Amino acid sequence: MLWLFILVGLLGFFCYFFIVERVRLVTRTSPFLLWIVVMMPAFCLTAWALVYGPRVPMPPLLGFGTFLGFFVLYLYLIQRGRIEAPAIESPPETPVVKAMEPVVRSLSSEDEERLRTCFPWECYYVSTIEYLPQAVICRGNLRSASSETAYRTIESRVQNAFGDRFFLVFQEGLQERPFFALVPNPQMAMRITPEMMFRPKQALLLALATAVSCIWSGQLLLIQVGASTSPAFLEGLPYALGLMGFFLIREGGHYWTTARYGILATLPYFIPIVPLPQLPIGTLGAFIQIRSPIPNRRALFDVGVIGAVMGLVVAIGLLGWGLTLSEVIPQPPAFRPSVFKFEAMLPQYSIALALLAKLALGSSLATKTAIAMHPIAVAGWLGTLFTAFNLMPVGQLDGGRMVHAIFGQRQGAMIGQVARISLLLLSFMQTHLLLLSVLLFFLPTMDEPALNDVTPLDSYRDLLGIVVLLVLLIIIIPAPKVLIAALGL
Repeated sequence: MLWLFILVGLLGFFCYFFIVERVRLVTRTSPFLLWIVVMMPAFCLTAWALVYGPRVPMPPLLGFGTFLGFFVLYLYLIQRGRIEAPAIESPPETPVVKAMEPVVRSLSSEDEERLRTCFPWECYYVSTIEYLPQAVICRGNLRSASSETAYRTIESRVQNAFGDRFFLVFQEGLQERPFFALVPNPQMAMRITPEMMFRPKQALLLALATAVSCIWSGQLLLIQVGASTSPAFLEGLPYALGLMGFFLIREGGHYWTTARYGILATLPYFIPIVPLPQLPIGTLGAFIQIRSPIPNRRALFDVGVIGAVMGLVVAIGLLGWGLTLSEVIPQPPAFRPSVFKFEAMLPQYSIALALLAKLALGSSLATKTAIAMHPIAVAGWLGTLFTAFNLMPVGQLDGGRMVHAIFGQRQGAMIGQVARISLLLLSFMQTHLLLLSVLLFFLPTMDEPALNDVTPLDSYRDLLGIVVLLVLLIIIIPAPKVLIAALGL
């Protein structure tokens, strides 16, 4: 019980820190009220453990309903008090915007003349210049055969003329006529410091809290699959190392890629959660925050895909190894399968899982059997599911960045809309996909453009993107009957 109170306390502290630092910037709803709502599932679990004891699990319907209900209430409260984006004609009177406005509105005639000389006619012929509060839009005709060469030439001239006052954005326009936009550099106004970027103390504390919650989850998993009735605390360590190792390599891949392209990004932050007896996972993942623009579509693709592929390789390896340590059991009576029923998992939920399970367990895995998954297999399976979610081609998810880089921002947004509607339709036949499909509708389909958002990718990255999308389908699509019959499942 002591670990429960420590973990709830740590979780409460970091949730409140996150809400005060981030969420309050987009909503007027009281941070304390949002904190109470987001912590209610943990409080309910703690109250249940105090009344019934830590070994009596909360009923699955009650636990899932509590989590989902307060999650929906949390989103509603944010939306109810959401601070609307200001109209271009009347930006808010914030210190950052005040520092940015004069840069755009007070361009002198000499500045405008210098701006026009930044566009040599053999690269890009400027016909009109539009002044907006947040940007200067330069429209015209692209004359260079290479959009990359045109961007680099004009970027160099703008930097020589104006220093670091602007970011130069090259974006797709209507009728295949790309335009340039000079956007004030917010880093000059906000004065981002290394302490604002890295925050190693917060990253370390979140990692420690996640390690505790994952080790605790590993204990619960051993009890759940019947491997031990009272495991020691450190017996949950293999699960924690597997799952946290997956997230660390995945986010480390993202971080390395941002550093390679000179993109400012934070250290990876883990997200700990109190393990539910019916869903002992211990963490909701890890993430990095990108704090500067992405230079081009090539960098956008690499940032989205490299970390995801590295994490997927680790997850598949953990899943395959863990399945060799798992046991095949007869399907329990009155069996109600679930994608998170680790003590009796059916491999039919995924083509990838069915193939790996048959390869690892052989002929012992047959009809009317299930898998009592080893904690390492659970870590690999959760990593695979997390990767699949992030590879969905929607918004700022890894897959969303990938299709944006391959097809462009507008077409990528259309693909994202089609993808989430298709997944919703599929979830009516495969109910375990319902929560995933609902979450996708809370994400915008369009992400921010790269600075050079016109130059297309090379054929190698296009091919890699198609392969990654095929892997995504293999993970999320249930095994068809013909494959089940061929594998003897």
